[in-house]
Formats: sequence, C-alpha cells, structure tokens
Amino acid sequence: MDFEYMDVWCWLIPLGIGLLCGLFGYLIGRGSNPTVDFNSEIKSLQQQNEKAKADLAKCQQKLAAGSALHSHTAQAFDAQAAKKALGKSVKFNDLSLVEGIGPKIRSLFHNFEINTWQALSETSVAKCQEVLDSGGDRYKVHDPASWPMQAKMAAEGKWKDLAKWQHEHKHGKL
Repeated sequence: MDFEYMDVWCWLIPLGIGLLCGLFGYLIGRGSNPTVDFNSEIKSLQQQNEKAKADLAKCQQKLAAGSALHSHTAQAFDAQAAKKALGKSVKFNDLSLVEGIGPKIRSLFHNFEINTWQALSETSVAKCQEVLDSGGDRYKVHDPASWPMQAKMAAEGKWKDLAKWQHEHKHGKL
C-alpha cells in the first residue's frame, strides 16, 4: 500500500466522525443519568452505622454482665474431690448423679436440651415435672422437687454438701 497517494481527508474524515460520535455519546449519556445526591445517602449510611455501633456496645455490655454472673458460680470440675466426698466416681455433668435421676430420666432431660448440672439447676420444678410427664405414666412416682437444688450443689462443686444432703434424704425426697 502506497501512503504517498493517500489523501489527508482519508484520515481527517474518520477522525472527525469519531470525535463527533464521542461528543454526542457523552451528551446523551450525561442527560440520561441525572445527578445523584450522594450526600443524603452517605448521611443515611452513617446513621445506620452509628446505630449498629450502639447496638454492638449494648450487646457487649450484656455479654460482660452475663459472664460476670456465671464466673463466680462456675468452677472447675474436680473429679477427685467428688469421688472422695460421694464415695463413687463422678462424670462431669452426669445428671444421674442427682438422687432420683437414672439413665432413662437423664435421656428425657437430654431431649429437652437440659444436659448439664448448671442447666438443671436453673430449671424450675414445674419444668422438671413436665419432662417427667413427657415420659409417660411410669415416671409419675418420681418427685423432682429437689433435683434443681442437688444439681446446683454439683455445678458449684459443693460435693460434701451434696453427699450430706443425699445421705440425709434417701431417694431424693424432701
């Protein structure tokens, strides 16, 4: 291809048309997208952010308060002290340690998501009776009145008190 014979117009016409199309495209695109007020949207998002921060602070305070409440009651499980006081091996959070709860009643409590001594100690006697009633008529002879108290002693590691109470109250009756 010979560039000597090419006319200047062969370059200027496509360049001019391209610039003209670019200008029209810019003007059309600018007219179809109205100016968006981002300031109001930014303010709205900042308000939501502040509210979320305040909610987070409240949740952290509640968590700290809850941890403080449970820190003085929850103690490390000492299997040796439990065995010494009760005269038998004790598994951590075994509900059958409570006088009157056997393996089948323990499984009923597990069905109600009551799996630990702490959870049982925080359960009302009425809820314990509801758990027993869910097992049928064969569990009507059991009296759960002392179970939360016994579970609390176990959860707090008061093995001597628990052993004394169980010795004085045979079959878990008050």
